[in-house]
Amino acid sequence: MNRKTIHHNNPIEPSELIVTKEGAIYHLNLKPHEIADTILIVGDPNRVERISRHFDEINFKIENREFITHTGRIGDKSITAMSTGIGCDNIDIVINELDALVNIDLETKKIKENLKSLNIIRLGTSGSLQPEIPVDSFVASTFGLGFDGLMNFYSTDFTPEELELKKAFTEHTSWSSSLNPPYFSKSSPSLFNIIGAGMTPGITATAHGFYGPQGRTLRLQPAIINLNEKLRTFNHEGLFISNFEMETSALYGLSATLGHKACTACAIIANRFKKEYSKDYQATVDQLIVNVLGKIASTQIDVDKNE
Repeated sequence: MNRKTIHHNNPIEPSELIVTKEGAIYHLNLKPHEIADTILIVGDPNRVERISRHFDEINFKIENREFITHTGRIGDKSITAMSTGIGCDNIDIVINELDALVNIDLETKKIKENLKSLNIIRLGTSGSLQPEIPVDSFVASTFGLGFDGLMNFYSTDFTPEELELKKAFTEHTSWSSSLNPPYFSKSSPSLFNIIGAGMTPGITATAHGFYGPQGRTLRLQPAIINLNEKLRTFNHEGLFISNFEMETSALYGLSATLGHKACTACAIIANRFKKEYSKDYQATVDQLIVNVLGKIASTQIDVDKNE
């Protein structure tokens, strides 16, 4: 997706941009100086400490609902770790409020003239949709394939590549009109080249549920019986669907539209076709954290450079 935002000089109404009496953005309970330009997001609040324990220094610890934030530094690089909770609805809150922290003056509630681009890196857990992608390996998401419908609520400028993928996927799956229209959103190429180095690249399917939307059956019958097989067999000019999770499509879509860079790296803790599950997924997640932090510490990641 391309950047597509509004810019005006009028203050945003208090009901639309909610700021606490302490001057913090509403859900995240953060003030602008309490976040870094590079932000690692995770679904599980308990995972924030698993990241920040590797920091050389922690300057801020803020908590509100499922949103826990630790900001500090590794060497001379400032970094934030933040939990989002599960799902694209929470990603909608997190990305919009992170953007507001850096691009809207919370006192005047006016959009700033000079806009900042954040680096937002999601570290997730995921299930493989390809038999050859093993449990306890890492996948970096080239695109998010969204079943969530979130980006349909925004005026979105999809790229020709994203639209071509949508057309090919819709035809391949005979996608039902009773479901949310799928969409594709691309990772930041520059961030992907850094974070995804050495990982399996693939399209990440983003579901808005864990059971039926991911083809699981307990006591309710899914509407699409062979959903995962349709995902497994999709291939468009060498691009294939590698894994299932619940946040990436919204992360990529909102970030690109607002002018931020985003990339997702997932630990594969299950293989849906081999019916395998990691024997110690926490250890795999810790390995992913160390992998990504090492890349951030050793690489100069540009913040405001346009792609």
